[in-house]
Amino acid sequence: MHTRAYLRASTKEQDANRAREDLQSFANDRGLKVASWYVENESGASLARPELFRLLSDCHPGDILLVEQVDRLSRLDADGWSKLKAEITAKRVRVVALDLPTSYQLANSGDDFTSRMLDAINGMMLDMLAAIARKDYEDRRRRQRQGIDAAKADGRYRGRPEDTKRNDAIISMLNSGQSWNSIVSATGCSRSTLSRLAKRTAQVMSASS
Repeated sequence: MHTRAYLRASTKEQDANRAREDLQSFANDRGLKVASWYVENESGASLARPELFRLLSDCHPGDILLVEQVDRLSRLDADGWSKLKAEITAKRVRVVALDLPTSYQLANSGDDFTSRMLDAINGMMLDMLAAIARKDYEDRRRRQRQGIDAAKADGRYRGRPEDTKRNDAIISMLNSGQSWNSIVSATGCSRSTLSRLAKRTAQVMSASS
């Protein structure tokens, strides 16, 4: 049995490693050795999380997936959570979360009957906390939209400030002839942002010619 720790933050500006010490302390207290760490900055509302699925690919039956909170594992909608849970179940992975005390006993192997009972109880609790995490995600996004709408109505909304330093670097890469794929890989920008900057560069060049 191996313990594999998963750390996630939603954006690159957030520290995905923030909970590493807490997870390590939890493992030490229970005599568990963390075999590997999987860290990424991706939205919990998306299944497009390479490190999480690399973790599951590395798992063997009975391995532990250790997370700080269930919402680090999922802020998915019902369909997305169903797919992720099916993958976890197929791998026979035990999810242990610091905010889910009923999962702690899964960190210790027991007889088959006890393990199955704990799996069933933990599965129900995971479903409940995953649903709560999704509701919290949707509530926050609704409040954000309401705040933006109110700011627009009052003429106060200016949108997110442009990252001029990053965009200048991207424009320089475009001017040097680098491919879009290499720029996206190097900077982490979206292709829509890249398209907007490419159009801006073309307009500047056209105006100066």
